[in-house]
Amino acid sequence: MSTAYVRQPPPSPPGSASEATVEVFALQAGHFSLPERFFVHPASTTAKRTVPSLSFLVVHQDPETNHTTRIVFDLGLRRDINRYSAPIQKHVESRQPLTTLPDVTRSLAAGGLHPADIDYVIYSHVHWDHVGEPCDFPSCTFVVGNGSGALMHSTGSLRGSHSFFEADLLPAERTIELSNPYEEVDEGTNKEELDPNAPDFVQEWRPYGSLPRVLDIFHDGSLYIVDSPGHLPGHINLLAKIGPATSVYLAGDACHDRRIMRKEKQIGEWLDDQGHLCCIHADKNLAEQTIGRIQELESSGIEVIFAHDFEWEENPRNQSRFFGQSRN
Repeated sequence: MSTAYVRQPPPSPPGSASEATVEVFALQAGHFSLPERFFVHPASTTAKRTVPSLSFLVVHQDPETNHTTRIVFDLGLRRDINRYSAPIQKHVESRQPLTTLPDVTRSLAAGGLHPADIDYVIYSHVHWDHVGEPCDFPSCTFVVGNGSGALMHSTGSLRGSHSFFEADLLPAERTIELSNPYEEVDEGTNKEELDPNAPDFVQEWRPYGSLPRVLDIFHDGSLYIVDSPGHLPGHINLLAKIGPATSVYLAGDACHDRRIMRKEKQIGEWLDDQGHLCCIHADKNLAEQTIGRIQELESSGIEVIFAHDFEWEENPRNQSRFFGQSRN
């Protein structure tokens, strides 16, 4: 089926020069502990590591209209863990020590922004340690990957104590669920009828370099939503061009430990109380394929940052990249 949306010219390859760029700032959004045996193999049964739950502020300014769009990618941990559902509160007991401050709102305030200044919150996926507190953003639009809506209304569809979801997490009237990356977009409103300053979240997914499915949401090559299957239904990443030949890839939970990226470790698996084989990724094979594509991007010179990237956070060179710090 053809689409009524205006087709754009194919995007330029990753890393190519282009006038259109975005600014990307890291946001502190809590820390918690990961038992290594659930994430990497081989691993000691007692090894734990404190990791961040990073969020990001992405700022796009249209060079022709000077219109500014502010996007937050993920909201990290909920500052009051008692506001999680009972199953997640129980799961959180296994992730101690845990700290929830500064959360996203305080991290934005450090740079002089209020939640009302944010136009969109894009979720990489809807696991508890990424959804934060959506009610802090009463005027923005939420964007989730395809399948996230069904997942939030499901019960017990995935194994693991981390896979419990909230049906009422997001306001339906302000939530956009992206189209299925494996189907053509249905015909709908012509793009000319939409706000010309708004990102285009309803378009056909298309190949981009080594990435098989992306959305060029500003149609200028500055910011792509990337279909990144494997970890959870609806898992998406962002590829942001931050300089003439410089890009950063925000990889969410595509990988939880850089030792897997370096092929020093493998993805971990474990047996639950019923003897079922579990993995932190809903589809391990797809997750491995996604990691392979990210390894290609990194080898081509694109910076990759994962949501729980303790190595990136601990690098002193990155401290000035947190919002508010670079302005001191």
